[in-house]
Amino acid sequence: MGCAGVVLAGGAATRMGGGDKPLVTAGRSTLLARLLARLAGEDMTLAINARGDEARFAAYGLPVLPDGIEGAGPLAGVLAAMDWAAGLECAWVLTVPGDTPFVPRGLAAALAPGPSVAVSGGRRHHLVALWPVAARGALRARLEGVAPDAPRAAFGVRAFAETVGVREVVFPDRPFDPFLNVNTPEDLVVARAVAEGEDGGGG
Repeated sequence: MGCAGVVLAGGAATRMGGGDKPLVTAGRSTLLARLLARLAGEDMTLAINARGDEARFAAYGLPVLPDGIEGAGPLAGVLAAMDWAAGLECAWVLTVPGDTPFVPRGLAAALAPGPSVAVSGGRRHHLVALWPVAARGALRARLEGVAPDAPRAAFGVRAFAETVGVREVVFPDRPFDPFLNVNTPEDLVVARAVAEGEDGGGG
């Protein structure tokens, strides 16, 4: 498929009191470790997109990609992912938020052919997507054309996804939503319950 995969780990975690959400523990491992274990079975090279000191991710043994454009929100991570995938001569790049630890195994294959976006429980998960690397020029121009103090909506992932014509791929949300996003302490309680259930069952 000529696909690379990038975990977007650059969120500020303001609703969690700051810090790196992907490095929070759930069950026997971190959210990031759980996510990477699910992505590891596919035939694609993986990397992490994050701001700041990349040494904090050294234990995972993956390239750490900085944002190429400061202040552009999650789309800056998508652009960094596209640029990196282009260097690998990949036609597609899968992005997944680093605080989404329970994605289905075989995610990239399930989303192919791209461009596509995951849907569960009637909700689109715009950062769980298979992006065409060829769109990186358009994305760069879009981000560079927005003033740094522009409203957050100007950097919206949804709007850009529509420009590349993503199709929806629906995933079941039972027994739990595979795209559970750990944004709040309450979400973390749910994630830890799911993780402990999986670990207890050998998952």
